[in-house]
Amino acid sequence: MPRQPLTGLFCVDKPAGITSRAVVDELSRLTRSRRVGHAGTLDPLATGVLLVCLGPATRLVSLAQSLPKRYLARFELGKVSDTDDSTGQVTVVEHTPLPNRDDLERLLPRYTGVISQVPPQYSAIKLGGQRAYDLARQGQQAPLEPRPVEVHALRLRAFESPSFELEIECGSGTYVRSIGRDLGRDLGCGAVMTSLERTAIGPFTLDRAVALESLDRHSWREALLAPVEIVSHFPRLICSDTDLDLLAEGRPVPLDVNSLPEFNREPTESAPRVALVSRSGDLLAVGELPAGHAAVQPRLVFPESLEAARVSP
Repeated sequence: MPRQPLTGLFCVDKPAGITSRAVVDELSRLTRSRRVGHAGTLDPLATGVLLVCLGPATRLVSLAQSLPKRYLARFELGKVSDTDDSTGQVTVVEHTPLPNRDDLERLLPRYTGVISQVPPQYSAIKLGGQRAYDLARQGQQAPLEPRPVEVHALRLRAFESPSFELEIECGSGTYVRSIGRDLGRDLGCGAVMTSLERTAIGPFTLDRAVALESLDRHSWREALLAPVEIVSHFPRLICSDTDLDLLAEGRPVPLDVNSLPEFNREPTESAPRVALVSRSGDLLAVGELPAGHAAVQPRLVFPESLEAARVSP
């Protein structure tokens, strides 16, 4: 049987004070692999769930990034910042009295659903080949355009003026700092984010995350999760030997929709995706169901896993 390259993902509880890149570098050192990448940046201020993919699983980063996220964030009223959080240049806003809990709660529905959001000046968005944060550090005001983002839920978990805490469930591309900034603007007093914890990315919750400092050259293997977990929300098709041959040639795999009870038959704008797995549950490919739903068209194939499945008894 051919030897498969190391692949999988880590669900890490990122500590405060380091970058997401530093987590990637440490896991690259431990695993002795250059193919390591994270799925969704956390700023140095932030803690919590950070997904890091290893080996061929790095090809799944974009799918991991698209998973919904959940956060706990704390803010302080009566202040503004050039970074929209407490790490930047903070200015106190004269406003007496500060808004109360009811004032804040009345605003929350305005920031739920699909909303238009301007990213922070200190963000990784590229403008003319330069990152917005690089322009901001040079004293330039980046012309950032509002973008649609989706906030699934916004709950006030605590309020003790001038501080408050929000639980936020949102889609990819949402800036939590911007939510606090805009709430503060609408309240007329400003608000800056003082802490942020990501408690979940899709099914990867904080209670599943491992502390970075707990990993060493031996224990990291026990923390490595299977790539198929990234697509656990997709309908799953177990491939037959014939299917394996078709995948190896990049050809569509016939599908009986009735064999996938979890398949959503409602029409969508994009072709539904399917996880194609071996009998042992290893991810072989990610495919799409084009119009007609007669066969799964492979879009992302893992040749090493496919070859291992073809020679397995």
